[in-house]
Amino acid sequence: MSNKSVTKFEALTMALAFTSSTSIAFSSSSSSRTEQGIHVSSTKFQPSDVSHLVSPAAFNLSRKRSAAVKALNAESRRNHSVVPSAATTFVPDVVEKGVEVEDFEKLAKDLENASPLEIMDKALEKYGNDIAIAFSGAEDVALIEYAHLTGRPYRVFSLDTGRLNPETYKFFDAVEKHYNIRIEYMFPDSVEVQALVRTKGLFSFYEDGHQECCRVRKVRPLRRALKGLRAWITGQRKDQSPGTRSEVPVVQVDPVFEGLDGGSGSLVKWNPVANVGGNDVWTFLRTMGVPVNSLHAQGFVSIGCEPCTRAVLPGQHEREGRWWWEDAKAKECGLHKGNIKEETVNGNGNGNNVNGNESGSDIFNGNDIVNLTRPGMENLLKMEDRKDAWIVVLYAPWCQFCQAMEASYVELGEELAGSGIKVGKFRADGDEKAFAQQELQLGSFPTILFFPKHSSRPIKYPSEKRDVDSLTAFVNALR
Repeated sequence: MSNKSVTKFEALTMALAFTSSTSIAFSSSSSSRTEQGIHVSSTKFQPSDVSHLVSPAAFNLSRKRSAAVKALNAESRRNHSVVPSAATTFVPDVVEKGVEVEDFEKLAKDLENASPLEIMDKALEKYGNDIAIAFSGAEDVALIEYAHLTGRPYRVFSLDTGRLNPETYKFFDAVEKHYNIRIEYMFPDSVEVQALVRTKGLFSFYEDGHQECCRVRKVRPLRRALKGLRAWITGQRKDQSPGTRSEVPVVQVDPVFEGLDGGSGSLVKWNPVANVGGNDVWTFLRTMGVPVNSLHAQGFVSIGCEPCTRAVLPGQHEREGRWWWEDAKAKECGLHKGNIKEETVNGNGNGNNVNGNESGSDIFNGNDIVNLTRPGMENLLKMEDRKDAWIVVLYAPWCQFCQAMEASYVELGEELAGSGIKVGKFRADGDEKAFAQQELQLGSFPTILFFPKHSSRPIKYPSEKRDVDSLTAFVNALR
């Protein structure tokens, strides 16, 4: 790339950088032609009103960057790959070069403050036809838009588990037509799916966790796909999931999967939107007029398989709509398990400090909230005639969902002070988790229980609404 081209691209990168408070409207036009049976695409940008940021001339990207050549199955070195040969777009045939050893930790630091567009361009430039975008059918369509904006050829693959929503399949079709591409779909092994369903039924994940089903329908197909690549691009963001993605770098050696050359370190993982907030992603999608999954308009934020995905309520974290019957820390399917933070012991010695609560500080601290110990909870369970009714939250201080409801619960304590209803908290992670699961109906954090005055059996709060009005209504209905 010439110095002149680099200058233009950097100007484009600056213009397309977005924040939650700033968005820029662009219009794009694309054209395509066929020369000697080879598809060639070019993209030209037309700024709607960005003269205050950069001159219009800066948007004239070189058309030389969008070249085309043969499909994957024409390359003999790739004949063992399981990745389908229907590449999304084609890239130039190049002379094989020796593999360079690169310090990806240093590269990640160098790109820490780079825009997603700049990171995407770097990834596509570096790996060409040996890299592909992993598309889940949700807001990660932003990755495809960024790839399109670079003007470089790119590939997209997706995992069809056989259990996706109808809306997601329609969205796949809309994306293919919008970008004039073909998504490379990967499917689970039919024999493995048949064995799982015949042995354990269609909905075994509700009983013994989702990991086995995800391993058959998602992880193993992904592993096959990645064996045909040297790098892949994901839509992971640091703000997506409590305890699992808070330290995702923009680029890394994949710690779990292997690439084309086999062995540890043979695959590189790029996460261009790692440092971007969810709201900013949506600002970008709206600004660029990108097609989106219609489920988003129905309250779905994080979208996966139909039986394991549901809409979330205002104020809930996006991952609460995934595997809602499980612990917050378990809300990963295994595709990105290399980014799950290791459990560490926090200040109270109960472990599981997995959400950046490094100091081990406690939560739900209020003058009207009683901190219950294990003996205290055992006594509550035994008593059939209590002087006061109790409402108790089972929590873990590292849990983002618990942190999100702290203010509401403290306010509830203030409202119920002197009412004859005690408000308590019990830390139920670490050594206390097994007890809480067996005796206190703990399914995921937070779990809220009401202990009536004249009954030993606690009543579990059934709703995901954790604002003070909803909690008060629950108490008033049972007092």
